[in-house]
This record gives sequence, C-alpha cells and structure tokens, in this order.
Amino acid sequence: MFSKLSTARSFVNQRMISAIKEELTYFRKWIIIAILIGVACGFTAIVFYHMVEHATHHLLTNASGYKPPKAGLPREHQTYSLPSRRYLIPVITGVGGLLCGLLVYSLAPEAEGHGTDAAIESFHYKRGIVRGRVPLVKIIASAITIGSGGSAGKEGPVAQVGSGIASLLAKLFKLNSRERRIAVAIGVGSGIAAIFKAPLGGAIFASEVLYLMDFEPEVIPPAFIASFISYVIMCYFTGWGHIFHVPSLKGELFKLYGLTTITAFMILGILNGIFGILYVKSFYGVRHIFLKLKIPKFLKPAVGGVITGIIGAFTPHVLETSYGWLQMLICGGIEEIPLTILLLLPFLKIAATSFSVGSGGSGGVFAPALFIGGSLGALMWVALKHVLPSYDIPLAVFTIIGMMSFFGGVGKVPIASILMVSEMTGEYELLPAALIATALSYIITGENTIYISQVPTRAESPAYGASKLAALHKLKLILEERESKLLSLIKARNVMRVKFVKFNVNTPLRLVLEEIKRRPHGVYPVVDCEDKVLGFLRLEDIPFEDPKAMLELKVKDLPLYPAVIIQEDDDLNRVIDEMIKNSIDKVIVVDEEGRVRGIVAAKDVVRYLILKEGLW
Repeated sequence: MFSKLSTARSFVNQRMISAIKEELTYFRKWIIIAILIGVACGFTAIVFYHMVEHATHHLLTNASGYKPPKAGLPREHQTYSLPSRRYLIPVITGVGGLLCGLLVYSLAPEAEGHGTDAAIESFHYKRGIVRGRVPLVKIIASAITIGSGGSAGKEGPVAQVGSGIASLLAKLFKLNSRERRIAVAIGVGSGIAAIFKAPLGGAIFASEVLYLMDFEPEVIPPAFIASFISYVIMCYFTGWGHIFHVPSLKGELFKLYGLTTITAFMILGILNGIFGILYVKSFYGVRHIFLKLKIPKFLKPAVGGVITGIIGAFTPHVLETSYGWLQMLICGGIEEIPLTILLLLPFLKIAATSFSVGSGGSGGVFAPALFIGGSLGALMWVALKHVLPSYDIPLAVFTIIGMMSFFGGVGKVPIASILMVSEMTGEYELLPAALIATALSYIITGENTIYISQVPTRAESPAYGASKLAALHKLKLILEERESKLLSLIKARNVMRVKFVKFNVNTPLRLVLEEIKRRPHGVYPVVDCEDKVLGFLRLEDIPFEDPKAMLELKVKDLPLYPAVIIQEDDDLNRVIDEMIKNSIDKVIVVDEEGRVRGIVAAKDVVRYLILKEGLW
C-alpha cells in the first residue's frame, strides 16, 4: 500500500515538474518576444509622433495659417490661430489625400483605412500575417493624411504598425499561426500604449478589441510587458505628462453622485449610443460610396480630402486629430467655441472623418471618436447650465466622460476605453462615474461597431476551429462514459443549418472577402452551377496578403479542401467522427443527387448537446 502511495506521489511530482518546466519555457519565450515588440513599437511611435508634428506644421500651419491648440497645455499657455487663408485648406487636404492615395495604392493597398480594423482582420482571417512593407507605408501615409488636415487619429496607424512589427518577429521566431495571432494582438496594444501613454488601457485594448463581447485572455500577460516597455520609451523621449492637461478636480468629486448629475450621465450615455450608431453608419456608408466610385483608386482619398477641406475651411475645429480643441473644452474654454459651432461639431466631425478615412485615406478613428464624445459631453454641460445656472460641476467632467462612453460603445471596448481615457487625462477618480454612461452607450450601439472585422466571441472566430473540435471530442467521451445513446438518436437534420454561406466557383475573391467579414468561419462550401459540392474553401488558402490576387482571382483559382459529406439521416456519432478524423469543424449535408441541403458546424453540435439536451 505504501509502495503504491509512494509511486503515485512520485508520478504526481513528475507531472508537476514537467508542467512547471513547460510553463517556464512558455513565459520565457513570450517575455523575450514581448520585450522586442515593446521596444520596436515604442521607437516607432516616437518617429510617427514627430512625423505628424512636422507634417502638420509644414503642410497645414505654414500653408493656411491655421495653428491648432496643443493638447497637454493649460488654457493660459495656449497659442493658436484660426486659418488666415481658408481658401487653401481644401487644396491642402486634397493634395494630402492624393499623396496618400499614390503611396498606398502603389505599394500596400492594405494600408488604407483606419488600421486597427486591418490588424483585427489579420488576427481572425489572415493567420496573423502582415506584409513587411505595410508598417512603413502606413506611418508615412497617415502622417501625410493627418498633417494635411485630414480628420483622423494616430491610434489606427500605430496599431497596424505594431501588428506588422509583431508579425515580422513571429516569422523570425518561427511561431505557429496561433502564436503569431497572439503576437499581432500584442503589437496592437503596445503601439496604442505608446502613442496614448496608456500602458494598462493599451494592454486591455489588445485583448478586448478583437471581439464584440469577449476577450483574448492569452494576449493579456505578454501585452502588459510590451505595453509597459513601449510606454516607458515613449515617455522618456517625449515627456512623462498625460496627453491631456486636466484642471484639478479636488473638492468636486463628491458632487458627481447627486441625482441630477447621475441622470445627466445616463442621458449622455444614451446620446453617445445614438451618435455612435450614426458614426458607424455614416463612416461605412461613405466608404461604400467610394468603393463604388468609378475613378482610379489613388484619386479617391483626394476627393475625400477636398470634401473634408471644404468642411474644415468653415470649421477648422474638425481638422487633424482635434485634440487641441478637446483640450480647450477640458480646460473649460467653452467660450473659445461659439455655441452654433459646438452644436454642429459632432455631426461635422463624423462627416469629416468619414470622408478623410472612409474614402481610402490613412488614419485612425479613435481620436475622432474621442472628439465626438467630448463635444457631446460639453453640449450636455451647456444644457445643464442653461436649465440650472448655479450648476457647478466643471466642464472637464462631462467632456472626459463623454470621451470614455462614446468610444467604449462605438469601439465595443468599454473597459479599455475607460482605462485609456483615464490614463490620457490622469483623472482616475472619474472612473466610477463613467461606468453608467459607458454601459448605456455600449448597450445602445449593439452590434454597430467601427471595427467591422470584430467577431462576437471566440466561438465565432476562425482562429478557434481546433478548440471547437476539442470540445466535441470531450463531450463524446463524456457520453461514452455514461453509456449514453444520445448521439445515435440525434440526426444531422436536427442540427444542420439551412441558411449558410457558400461560394460558387466563379465568385471573385473580392466578394468572398466581403462575405467572410459578415459571416466569419474557417471553411466555406464551394459549389458548381448545379449546386453540387466541389469541396471546401479554407480561410488559410485565401491570399489576403496579395492585394493584386484578391482583385484578379476567383474561387476556382484556389485549391479546394476535400469536402466531408453526410446525409440528413446520419447520426451525430458519424458527424463527430468525421469532423475529428478530418480535423474540420464543418461537414456538408447533401441530398441523393449531391446538392447541398445544409451544413453542420461543430459549435452548433456543442450548443445543441449542452443547451437543448441538458448535457452539462
């Protein structure tokens, strides 16, 4: 007996030692990779920061006479000037758009747009692959767009640059596709942490932004390391202050939890949710129009730039990042912006951003979102002061909470948004008050997101096909241990989907990509003109990294994976066995003539067994 106990104890100790060694190896590898990503993103963010500063000075200020206020300075230290040559602004923004279009569409078409979504797309659909030229093209094109007055932010470019750097390092370290995806997400968070001086928010953003309602937990520990390092490097060379200067709110915080103020925060959250939907619909509506526009692609950002410039000639507040004007609101300078302009600013910033970035320009959508939310918060404060002249909560409170709640809803990153804005302003005390407004904005926006490559949860991500099969295998083992006959009683027809995505062999790849973004999966059935199954198109076989191929090729030009075909009367035993044997999370249900009737997905089988059959 003692011998058996000793043997068992020895076996357990060996397993524990083996597990500890495995964990140490894992963390040692990721610590090294995270440090390298953090260093690269930190220095890249510094370069990009100075590029934008110089581009703004030479392209916008010198040419038009417009010198925007500066973020990070108190109101009494601000020196700004409105444009003295307003008629030149559409010319400047148009030329900036043209230069951006020529650069992007001749070298790296995937560098157009707002960047963060491209990084999310790489995680879910491209196995974490980002072409090596993309980071360089992205920072130059974005600096030109923002510096010439385009309404865009810095976060999208650094997110895409960070993902590109991480993808390159993953290739050097010979990481597998799962590890490469994690590295790409770490790069996104590290870049965000540096450019916004928000290490905690950046790391959480990297995990949260990939999904509408989920997190990527494996990303968080190494993202903390990378974000900390990139933050330290950025601050060492550009200063340790926060992005925004906020007047002291000491002595005011106890007032935030009165009934009037809490009600106002709730109304602000609802308002931000409504405007968040308007932002998403407007941005992608304009993007759709420009995609259909029958002119050379490199001219489209120029057209968008001219329209932005026309808006900016009358209201220069919407040009570039608008951080300076947001700073003025935070400092209480409401009289610096006439009320008629303040009322229009949320609408005009949405329009300017849609035309600057949605037309094919290069820049982020985070900064515009902060400005839209901040201006809505300022309007809420003005309304309160009009109704209650003695209301004494500072304008900064509503501006900052507006910033947090708007982007938390429209970006589907409520936690990261609150943390990042807290770090950008240094006002961590406002965090509890921001929860109600951010929650309402997040709920009201629903599935409307500015990052259309997000998927609802990890279960819907094509990156998790293997884990779905593992769950199926585990459930089958549980049923076998119970000697249950449940799997033989349930037929394929009980769990198959009759509405699903399938592609004809003649479908162009550009249309395939649009459909994949709407309904993300790992594999898709391919049929001929008679609706007979030819095979599966695997996500990993689509050449996303080759923009030319995506424009020219059709489904028939790609290799097809042999389809696993079953009949409607086949039971779940056979369905699961076929999935596990072929390492595929979908099988096709056909009729006697081979025409497609439905599709059975692994996640649907798991959901059916757990929810409908009470298998816990």
